[in-house]
Amino acid sequence: MGKFFNDILDQHKVFIEKQHIFFVGTAPFMADGHVNLSPKGMDCFRVLSSTRVAYMDIIGSGNETSAHLLENGRITFMFCAFDGPPNILRLYGKGYTVLPGDAEWQLLSPHFKLVLSTRQIIVADIDMVQTSCGFGVPFYSYEGERDQAEKWALNKGTEGLEAYKKEKNMVSLDGLPTALRNN
Repeated sequence: MGKFFNDILDQHKVFIEKQHIFFVGTAPFMADGHVNLSPKGMDCFRVLSSTRVAYMDIIGSGNETSAHLLENGRITFMFCAFDGPPNILRLYGKGYTVLPGDAEWQLLSPHFKLVLSTRQIIVADIDMVQTSCGFGVPFYSYEGERDQAEKWALNKGTEGLEAYKKEKNMVSLDGLPTALRNN
């Protein structure tokens, strides 16, 4: 049976820090809009306080999370144990995007090992934490991080990455604007 909490407790933070992957869920308000669910890795998630989290987001083929947060702020994170005792932990809250150049960037960016393809930092204020059994989650073993994103970014270079963002990351699948700005 699930348990609910108002804050991220110390044991939740310890569990989160041990996970190599987490999932981010967002959705637009429109009834026929696309729900987005993205897996994330690369040691990019940080618990900033008992009610605030952030993750470093790298350039990808879309930017749904940023668009949905700009529209309505709703976000859910899910962590699940693929080794050790079974556990699922969800964080529910309201989020927003922080871009390089934003005043908050200077406060948040030192929490991360920024990479060439860092696009933005997603921040969320958490209003509910849920844990559940995770009995149905299979065992998987962690073998390491992939290096394709780093190689891709190096191959594109700074100018190529900026062009890619302008081509692929300015609007969502449903035509919603993202937090990215034309420079």
